[in-house]
Amino acid sequence: MDKLTKIGEVAAVPSSAVKTSKIGIGFEKLDRGVFDPSKAYDKVAAIGVKWIRLQSGWARTEKSKGVYDFAWLDDIVDNLCRRGLWPWLCLCYGNGLYDEEAAKVFGAVGCPPVKTDEQKQAWHNYVVAVTKRYRGRIGWYEVWNEPDGKWCWKHGVSGTEYGEFVKATAAAIKIGDPNAKVIGGSMCLLGLGWLNDVLQTGAGECMDALSYHSYSPDEVGGFERVRSLRAVCHAFNPRMELIQGETGTQSRDDGAGALRGGAWTPRRQAKFLARHTMADLFDDVMFSSYFSCMDMIEALNGVVGDKSSYLDYGYFGVLGADFDENGVATGDYTPKPSYRSLQTIAAIFREDVKLAEIPLQFSSGKSSPRLLRGDDSFKDLQYRGFRKDNGSAGLVYWRSTELLTTSYESTVSLEAVKLPEQVRLVDLVDGAIYSLPPTMIEDNGRGLRSFLHLPLRDYPLLLAFGDFF
Repeated sequence: MDKLTKIGEVAAVPSSAVKTSKIGIGFEKLDRGVFDPSKAYDKVAAIGVKWIRLQSGWARTEKSKGVYDFAWLDDIVDNLCRRGLWPWLCLCYGNGLYDEEAAKVFGAVGCPPVKTDEQKQAWHNYVVAVTKRYRGRIGWYEVWNEPDGKWCWKHGVSGTEYGEFVKATAAAIKIGDPNAKVIGGSMCLLGLGWLNDVLQTGAGECMDALSYHSYSPDEVGGFERVRSLRAVCHAFNPRMELIQGETGTQSRDDGAGALRGGAWTPRRQAKFLARHTMADLFDDVMFSSYFSCMDMIEALNGVVGDKSSYLDYGYFGVLGADFDENGVATGDYTPKPSYRSLQTIAAIFREDVKLAEIPLQFSSGKSSPRLLRGDDSFKDLQYRGFRKDNGSAGLVYWRSTELLTTSYESTVSLEAVKLPEQVRLVDLVDGAIYSLPPTMIEDNGRGLRSFLHLPLRDYPLLLAFGDFF
């Protein structure tokens, strides 16, 4: 940051020291045993996220009809809770004991138990057992994963069928834990047709939240999507919350899964994470979950007995990994730049942080000595204000240029009134804290301060007033 002086770095706050937060991460696919959770617990808790998404693994838990072995999941849930994390559980996938097709699919992915009465009853019994067992440890349950995608509803996607499945599953959840909350949707595709079909069944009446997934290099398009989803959900149930349940990208260009083939690097992944996570906070979702903690195989279309069908490596993790011959993530689980970005955001945007209008505006027409032209216009920026109960305030801003071409650097100026005297600039990707030189601040002596030619990047920066962190 030219002209600025680095004065420190944002201190990490572990999950155990965070009371509440909207920041979360995925701890998925342990139903298929794709990484060693014991090597990840401490590193994930050190990020400071609060919400952590698990998948329940029916096929791993019930290997003989009516007999449930929860030991593997108990260990995971207890380890996460012990470190101050809040697990939320995606109830999935199928079970080959009750479905010949599910028996052929690695992890029984995408084989919902909706075809026979025996399948439906077995699912009901399983969900009751899960929610009864984790009462007091898990409070939110998600019904399936990406049921609007053919990879996760393999016999043919149907919003109506999924809506009925939500209602039946919600009833079972409430038997096991009357206080549990139900999350429906877990939707990954655009458009409202499938969601409308779901809600027309009456499923919205038993849904406390809708979860959606967002895999796009462009976070700006998500603002309109969230507005639409919220309006549709509230038309059926005004109390329904919105949860961003998965967003992420790769740290290299040869990964499998969403956004594959793009010119991704560890640095671009970190920028993506910062932009999308802050966009979720701008959208005021109930919470936001980054996918994922770990590099791991995708394993959505694997075939039992054909290892090559599921050795499809995804590099979405904030922790990097190697892989053994079975596709299990190995190595030291090394933090990437995206790890530090999530850690920085989690440390700052927790507990009493709230979206707020703050008394400032961007200035137009000021000639920037760094650019030999005028500062960028506010019309090209993404920005929102935040407040804390102690009177401090923060402005988060960035320019949403293409991540996969070149980096963007520019400047902006703004005017502010009635804000705390202390001002610092924070890089939300690497956690660096900067002071502003006197030449960048003009005070007119009557309560108006101008901040001149502040750095502008293609990822979020925070201008913090007072004791904001």
